[in-house]
Amino acid sequence: MLKQAALIALMGLSASAMAGQWQVKVGGSAIAPTQDTKILGGAATVEADSELAFTPSVEYFFNDNFSAEVLLAAPISHDVSVRSAGEEIAGVKLKHLPPTVTAKYHLKNSTGFTPYVGVGATAFIPWDEEASGVLADTKVKVKEDYGYAAQIGFNFQPADAKNWGVFADVRYADLNPKVETAVEKFKLDIDPVIYTIGYSYKF
Repeated sequence: MLKQAALIALMGLSASAMAGQWQVKVGGSAIAPTQDTKILGGAATVEADSELAFTPSVEYFFNDNFSAEVLLAAPISHDVSVRSAGEEIAGVKLKHLPPTVTAKYHLKNSTGFTPYVGVGATAFIPWDEEASGVLADTKVKVKEDYGYAAQIGFNFQPADAKNWGVFADVRYADLNPKVETAVEKFKLDIDPVIYTIGYSYKF
């Protein structure tokens, strides 16, 4: 009896999984840091510049309302500037990846317009740091960081489109990587807001 019940449960889970749908999203994002960091006793300010990025993602729908999305952004080149008295005195160029996973709830309705919200986790994985200015002859190391992510947006599928749609969303990422220089060690407050638009295809 227990074996039969377990078999029925496994068949039900398999059917549920097969009933789901995959969606591929191809978009472009504007990454806008919302914070900066004071160093040297407040004499200098460290700030990450805004950047543009190619941000594809893959999403799996468990049903009409719930899904999980993985952001698969291409490597992003990022500039960090150090300013004092209004002038840039140093800078750091680096590359990084922002892998992000969110669990999403879709407000499904009878129209092609589907709003959604999501929460999850994100990471900041940097490499290839290059310093300039007063830091040019020193080693600068930016560490990995992990934080939470929040997301709100919508997907729109025209009535005559079977699989294609367009989407727009806004994400917030709580990221504060540690920076080590010959002058000072500090946490760089980035906390970016990411604005994304693109196309979606469900199959």
